[in-house]
Amino acid sequence: MGVLVGRAAPDFTAAAVLGSGEIVDSFTLSEAVKGKKAVIFFYPLDFTFVCPSELIAFDKRLEEFTKRGVEVIGVSIDSQFSHNAWRNTAINDGGIGPVKYTLVADTKHEICQAYDVEHPEAGVAFRASFLIDEDLQVRHQVVNDLPLGRNVDEMLRMVDALNFTQEHGEVCPAGWQDGDKGMDASTEGVAAYLSENADKL
Repeated sequence: MGVLVGRAAPDFTAAAVLGSGEIVDSFTLSEAVKGKKAVIFFYPLDFTFVCPSELIAFDKRLEEFTKRGVEVIGVSIDSQFSHNAWRNTAINDGGIGPVKYTLVADTKHEICQAYDVEHPEAGVAFRASFLIDEDLQVRHQVVNDLPLGRNVDEMLRMVDALNFTQEHGEVCPAGWQDGDKGMDASTEGVAAYLSENADKL
């Protein structure tokens, strides 16, 4: 499994269903997120089991991502028409409802392969999430196996951590939450932080 952190996020153009419900033939990552942070998350398939819980969880927190200036983009190997049908299926019937973020159709598997998250046997994407900064650099990634649903709140925490370190120039210690103190990236900074916070770790 490749590590993309610290590298440019692979750009792509593919068909997609936008958060408005519009189906487009050419959604380009770099154009859609220009000057913004983005979370790109991969999931195995529409109309499956763990997946709807994750997509609904992202949708329920979309306002929090938007407040932080972050675009959310979901990707699977399904077509844009399958994405659209799933959006038009009620949650109580196993659908996801009209989620308000973009769903990209990776029907040729080129995107999941570029991000190195394709399952070697199942031919679908792992549950992989990437946090990308304003310069299209990958700053965080996490990859779960197919049965293991991801924690969307943890991605929000990572967005907050990235925003904090960009704004203050400090680093974020273990378990850091928005509103916590950061740490100066120096021997003195570590000592000062640990003297006050080691018992909370």
